[in-house]
Amino acid sequence: MKRGTTCAVAGGAMIAAALTFGSPERLARLLGWSALRPGWSAKASAERSSTAAPLELPNTLTVKEKAEGWRLLFDGKTTAGWRGFRQQTMPAGWQAIDGALTRVGQAGDIVTADEFGDLELTIDWSLSSNGNSGVLYRVTEDDDVMWHTAPEYQIIDNAYNEPLKPVQYAGANYDLHPPSRDATQPIGSWNRTRLLIQGPHVEHWLNGVKVVEYELWSPDWERRVRESKFKDYPKYGRARRGHIGLQDHGDRVAYRSIRIRDIRN
Repeated sequence: MKRGTTCAVAGGAMIAAALTFGSPERLARLLGWSALRPGWSAKASAERSSTAAPLELPNTLTVKEKAEGWRLLFDGKTTAGWRGFRQQTMPAGWQAIDGALTRVGQAGDIVTADEFGDLELTIDWSLSSNGNSGVLYRVTEDDDVMWHTAPEYQIIDNAYNEPLKPVQYAGANYDLHPPSRDATQPIGSWNRTRLLIQGPHVEHWLNGVKVVEYELWSPDWERRVRESKFKDYPKYGRARRGHIGLQDHGDRVAYRSIRIRDIRN
């Protein structure tokens, strides 16, 4: 659907605001309507803006962050530190453009050169309309498909042009745990993902909201895997250490301010 419809928003004095959307669901989310999807708690746009990625210089670290062990996985200028999944070089379809690591053409998935175990990761992302991607962790390369072994933090336009299951919305542990609510910013805006992984404990945060929490290898997790598309992949989610991966799903997606710190017990 062409995204060109606008609506006027009034509050006290009449303020003209052009809201670009692609479906009634998208418009409802932008206006903060609560009756979107069963079990979802949509908030007002004022609250949504308060949880957006903070205004800061992208791809930088403060003195305090460096002291806390944070480091950048993307310098904002080059693709150094990244390579193609099961490749030695970086595919040309991923490029550093305007301070963002951007999928601009056919490329395939990419991974960090380094591996990580327990970690805290923050990453800002921006999608094209109907875009789809993902951030994967503890990626191993003993299978020819990245998602066969690595859990995925879902990155997607929630107004996708195909019907989505709750476990496919942005922020989900893909195909296993749905996000507790829609905390996304409108398409074209920057969103901030935070991943906390400590042993079996995993948390997904989106724009300051914790949307998913689970325990790897728990009875509940094992049950969900058996009922998911991962049931036929015995190595799925078993690694305790691996690469960070960014998924090429065929759409334009940009990532920046990719920060990580090791968590040591």
